[in-house]
Amino acid sequence: MDEALLRSLTPSVLALLVRRGVDFAAAEDAVQDALVEAVRGWPADPPRDPKGWLVTVAWRKFLDQSRADTARRRREDRAGEEPAPGPTPAADDTLRLYFLCAHPSLTPSSAVALTLRAVGGLTTRQIARAYLVPEATMAQRISRAKRTVSGVRFDRPGDVATVLRVLYLVFNEGYSGDVDLAAEAIRLTRQLAAGIDHPEVAGLLALMLLHHARRAGRTAPDGSLVPLAEQDRGRWDTRLIAEGVAILQAALARDRLGEFQAQAAIAALHADAPTAEETDWVQIVEWYDELLRLTGNPVVRLNRAVAVGEADGPRAGLAALAELDGSLPRHTAVAAYLHERDGDLETAARLYAEAAHHAANLAERDHLTRQAARLNARRRH
Repeated sequence: MDEALLRSLTPSVLALLVRRGVDFAAAEDAVQDALVEAVRGWPADPPRDPKGWLVTVAWRKFLDQSRADTARRRREDRAGEEPAPGPTPAADDTLRLYFLCAHPSLTPSSAVALTLRAVGGLTTRQIARAYLVPEATMAQRISRAKRTVSGVRFDRPGDVATVLRVLYLVFNEGYSGDVDLAAEAIRLTRQLAAGIDHPEVAGLLALMLLHHARRAGRTAPDGSLVPLAEQDRGRWDTRLIAEGVAILQAALARDRLGEFQAQAAIAALHADAPTAEETDWVQIVEWYDELLRLTGNPVVRLNRAVAVGEADGPRAGLAALAELDGSLPRHTAVAAYLHERDGDLETAARLYAEAAHHAANLAERDHLTRQAARLNARRRH
């Protein structure tokens, strides 16, 4: 069974049904039923036209569902519109699904789940496992999202920024369960980039590729986190880095800078440095200044303080950090790092321990706890 083929065909089949006037929720259910039939029948009798087969079966599944309704006349009208046998149109409406799934009335978590289901072709069980929630909980979330977007027309221009934000959220989930969400986000963003000519789409794809290229170096064999400066750069994927840099350069050449292009430029400078010591921190600070101009994001200010500490010394970094809200995520960990760089091991150890107490996940907590223990051991000796 070619699962990749099914997943690649799912969004276009769903979009085709919706374009013909089928309610989104009903269309999505019909496509899922058709996929079940495909899993059962294709291994023994694969169709010559997989997409056409899915469209035909999904349409019939929809008609079966419609027969339980009271609107007999409407059912008969739609029955007369059943697609004729033969090749299906080459038009791909997948792009429309991106904008529908990123509808502004949906919460970010619902938009992500709906995108993975409708565009990514993942099952509810796979999405639930990836998010470590019960399947019933995820099913309810997806059902609510489908009800929200039911009846939404496709004739309004979509919000590219919202679509990109949803894909960025998918990527940041990383890997858990049996679905690699980082790789899935890259696949979906490649698909979006093939359908829309937009520098920020290219910027997001470049950013994902450059971050994903460092994945193998981020953890030690025991699963512990490895900071960027200590990573084995020989384990980075140079092919992904080269592709990401090429995509970024083409996007930047269009002179329509956006936040994802700026983030990708920072990632490219890290990837380009042969060693941590050779990182061009001065240029990274300049890119953070551009990113701040675009977003004003306080987390960007926090990351900029780290870059300033590397470019101009830890005391300059601490001065930049002092201007920020201490309740920001990772603020205490950044302060600990800069104090260590400045030689104040006692303060750094205390701050590492405090940051570990507020860590967002177990891996981060263990890393910060080890940092505190390391400095305390150095102080004793």
